[in-house]
Amino acid sequence: MSAPSGGPGVPTGVSAGVAVYDRCSGTFAERLAPDARFRSASVVKLLIALDHLWDRGPVDGLPPADRTRLAAMLASSDDSAAGHFWERNGGTGVITRMVSRLGLTGTAGPPPRFPGHWGYSAVTAADVVRVWRHLLDDAPPAQREAVLGPLRRATRYGTDGFDQFFGIPSAFARPWAVKQGWSGYPPAARPTGVSGTGVDLRRPALHTTGAVGPGDRAVVAVLTLHPPGTPYAEAGAAVTEITRSLRVPGAVLL
Repeated sequence: MSAPSGGPGVPTGVSAGVAVYDRCSGTFAERLAPDARFRSASVVKLLIALDHLWDRGPVDGLPPADRTRLAAMLASSDDSAAGHFWERNGGTGVITRMVSRLGLTGTAGPPPRFPGHWGYSAVTAADVVRVWRHLLDDAPPAQREAVLGPLRRATRYGTDGFDQFFGIPSAFARPWAVKQGWSGYPPAARPTGVSGTGVDLRRPALHTTGAVGPGDRAVVAVLTLHPPGTPYAEAGAAVTEITRSLRVPGAVLL
């Protein structure tokens, strides 16, 4: 399925896949192209973290260096930490395992010609909601806190210097936990066309995902692509505009 451009709450020229899930009612409050595939950017770090923790026993038994890397990867979207776990745990095998474990239907590893580019993995808004629901409802408590803790303490800027307080952090009052994603900034040379998994590798991508409201009532996933050359701040403002337009149970607008 292709992500629609424009539409309710979506600025003209922006393509979006959206899913908002109400954990109290067990229903979706919003869905717009929830099965459209986008390149994951740093949202895939959720899967990298969960895969690393999956069979490793008590989290407090992890080496201190692992705990430090996990916290930096999640709270400040540290790319070097993600690359470390990606290579250490078998690259695309991370995605293959997590697809099977969580029953993801639209998620896939990066194209074969970009094996080390974890951010080129394919994700959908529906699958991102599944990941967050696993984290909130099914993950062992210690693992849940090891991932959710840093996401609740997300830093204003990523370790690469980009402001990650767009979308959920700019639209809603706390409490929230977020994992953001951005790809295509700065606008260096990028691959052209579409990958074999149907993922656009050309247009800048900006995503906001997370749990919002008291008791983490709502799970929100907003995945977007923007026209080539769109400044980062402009793309961030567009994502915030989309996020503000959504019905998000339990959320308080800023």
